[in-house]
Amino acid sequence: MKNSNLYSGEFACLEKANIDTDQIIPKQFLKSITKKGLGPYLFDAWRYNDEGYLGKKLADREINPDFVLNKSDYEGINVLIADENFGCGSSREHAVWALKDFGINVVIASSFGDIFFNNCFKNGVLAIKVSQESLNEIFKEQKENFQKQIEIDLINQKIKIPNIKSINFDIDDFRKNCLLEGLDDIGFSLKYESEITNYENKIKKLRPWILND
Repeated sequence: MKNSNLYSGEFACLEKANIDTDQIIPKQFLKSITKKGLGPYLFDAWRYNDEGYLGKKLADREINPDFVLNKSDYEGINVLIADENFGCGSSREHAVWALKDFGINVVIASSFGDIFFNNCFKNGVLAIKVSQESLNEIFKEQKENFQKQIEIDLINQKIKIPNIKSINFDIDDFRKNCLLEGLDDIGFSLKYESEITNYENKIKKLRPWILND
């Protein structure tokens, strides 16, 4: 659940390093050009024991009961916590689309693939880098005490998990403000629509040849 400055809900730990974008969303699903409908295929090769393809009915799939996101205890989680170098590999934006369509709006890891990290913020997903020490503490808390409650204070840049000391994180001001205001790159530009229009009108008068078709 998210309001203007607070993310709260439940998390699941995927204690694997170097999870690449092909593992997040396999190549056969890249035919989709929309951001919706990819959630059922998130981590497809791990969530199912059969091979998936776009349009295959979930009722016909053979579910892997051992995969964490298939366990009933983690149904409805909205925060994913993974190990280092999450989202490495190819630049496919579908990886972030699949996470968001599944319902995950926050990903926490000790490091990310650079392109994946940038794609998260372009699609309204908060990607948070924490130390490996903090990450291991979270993994241990979930494993030993089945902890899954989490609160993320974006204004004060703090992660709060019961039985764990509050974890601070860094985020640049531009990305933070875009998330707080619910803006993507286009939405941010449209904030200045009137200024852009005024500038174009001015240029039309001063240098009309520039804007000629």
